Amino acid sequence: MTDRSAVALAAGAALAGGVALAAAVAALDPPSGDVAALVAVVGAPAAGAVVAGVALRRWIGHARSLVRVLLAVAAVSAVLVAAAVALAAWAMFLSSHDAGLVAVVVGLAAALAALVARHVSRPLARDAHRLSEVAQQVAAGDLTVRTGIARHDELGGAGRALDHLVSRLAMTEEIRARLEAERAFLLSAIGHDLRTPLAALRATVESLQDGVAPDPDRYLAAMGTQLQAVQQLIEQLFEYGRIEAGRLTFETAEIDLAELVDETVAALVPVADRSGVTLAMEADVARRPALVDGGGAELSRALRNLVDNALRYAPAGTAVRVTLATDAVAAHVSVSDEGPGFPDDFRPRAFEPFTRADPARDRATGTAGLGLAIARGIVDAHGGSIELGAPPGGTVILHLPLAPSRRRDPAPQEVPS
Repeated sequence: MTDRSAVALAAGAALAGGVALAAAVAALDPPSGDVAALVAVVGAPAAGAVVAGVALRRWIGHARSLVRVLLAVAAVSAVLVAAAVALAAWAMFLSSHDAGLVAVVVGLAAALAALVARHVSRPLARDAHRLSEVAQQVAAGDLTVRTGIARHDELGGAGRALDHLVSRLAMTEEIRARLEAERAFLLSAIGHDLRTPLAALRATVESLQDGVAPDPDRYLAAMGTQLQAVQQLIEQLFEYGRIEAGRLTFETAEIDLAELVDETVAALVPVADRSGVTLAMEADVARRPALVDGGGAELSRALRNLVDNALRYAPAGTAVRVTLATDAVAAHVSVSDEGPGFPDDFRPRAFEPFTRADPARDRATGTAGLGLAIARGIVDAHGGSIELGAPPGGTVILHLPLAPSRRRDPAPQEVPS
C-alpha cells in the first residue's frame, strides 16, 4: 500500500469518526465528563480501521485466492463492527446480561457476513480463475479457447475483451498462415514455370555446343521461342506484383474502346493464323460510342491477355470472337472461343493467380496462369468487373463504366394504359 493511499485511508477514517462524534454529541447532548468516553468509542474503531486497512492491503498483494481475500475483508469488517459495538456497550454501562446478548448478536452477524462473503466470492473466484487459465492457454499458442464469462461488471468486461483479443489473434494467425501458404505456392509455381523453358534452353545450347544439332537455325529459333516464354513470364510476374502491391498507376484519358479492341485483334491475327484459328471482332457501337476513362496500355494488356488465352484453347479450324457492346452506363467486351471451356471445378478460382484450366498444356508453353488474374486486377482498377460466361466454349466478359460524358439514364419504360 502506497503512502498516498494510506494517508487517504487515514483521512477518510478521521472524517467518518468526526462526523460520527458530532452526530453523537448532537443526539445525546452528553455532559462534559462523557465527551472523552465518546471520543474513545468513536476514535478506537476509526484507528483500528486504518491499521486493519493498511495490513489487509499489504496482505492482499500476496494473496493467491480471491475467496480468501473476500473472507478476510468480511472478517475484518465484522471485527471492526464488534469492536465498535463492544465499546458502545462499555460506554453505556450495560449489564452483563445485556452485554452477553450484544456479544451473541455480534457473533451471529460476523458468521452471517462470512457466509455471504463466501457465497458471493465463489463465482468471482471461478471467473477470475477462468481468465487466468485462458490467458495461459493463449500464451501457450491455443487460439481456440474463450472465457465464456457472462457478467456485466468489470470482470465480465475483462472476459469479453480477452475473448475479442483472442479472436483477433486467431484471425491474424489465419491470415499469416494463408499468406505463408500463398508465398510458398508462389515460389513453387515460379520455379516450376521457369524450369520448363530453361530446361529446353539448356538442352538446345548443349546440342549446339556439342555440334549434334542437325539444323542449327531451327534450334536457334527454338531458343528464341523459349526466351520469349521466359520474358513473358517475368513480365506477367512484374505486372501481377504491381497489382497486388496496389502500385498499378496510370494516366487516365478518354479512350475509344472499339479502337482498342480492334488494335488488339489486329495484333493477334498472326498468332491466330499460325494456330489455324479465325479471329474476328463484332462491335455494336453505332448509336453509343464505347468511350471509357482509363489507361490505354493497361486496358490493352487486359484485352490481349483474354484474347491470347482464348487462342491458346481454341482448336484449329474454329473461331475466336471478340464482341463489343454498350448500354446506358457501361461497355461490355466478350471474348469467346469454341474450345472445351472452363471445367466446373476451375470456374470458382479462375481469376486466382497461378491457376490453369489445363495445367499440363499451359506449363508446356511456359505460361504462369496469371493472364486472368492480371486482367481482373486491371479491370478492377478501372472500376469495372470481369466474369466467366456460360458454356459451351470458353467465354470471359468484362464490363467497364462509360466515361461520364457518355452515360445516360436508361430510357423510362412506357406504362401500358
